[in-house]
Amino acid sequence: MKKKIGLFLLIVFVIMQFFRIDKTNPSVDKAQDFMTLTQPNEEITSILKIACYDCHSHETHYPWYTNISPVNWWVKKHIRVGREKLNFSEWGAYAANKANHKLEECAEETREKHMPLTPYWIMHPKAKLSEAQRETLAKWFESKM
Repeated sequence: MKKKIGLFLLIVFVIMQFFRIDKTNPSVDKAQDFMTLTQPNEEITSILKIACYDCHSHETHYPWYTNISPVNWWVKKHIRVGREKLNFSEWGAYAANKANHKLEECAEETREKHMPLTPYWIMHPKAKLSEAQRETLAKWFESKM
């Protein structure tokens, strides 16, 4: 019986591999991008690119594990939700009050260690921000409000 269950689970896993995610990023209008519009220094640019842009922009880099279902479905959902909540590639389209609110949220989420998400920095160790990086980034967000 255990062999039949194991075989069934293996077959289901293999079938799941045929259902891939779309890894195509939407085009980026650099004139609307957060980096272009806010001109962060090199340190802030680096932090944003390493810790934020994969899920909160149209510049997602899909790592090797996004070739494995169902992990890729989970990752794609996080990216979709991340872009819906905040999309640095569409920053120029935000009204001023919305942009200020987003900056306020960015500072708060950074300070409270809600971002980047723990599963993200576990798989991307460079994205784990130190306390100093968190404070620097939060203060920078606040300076742009």
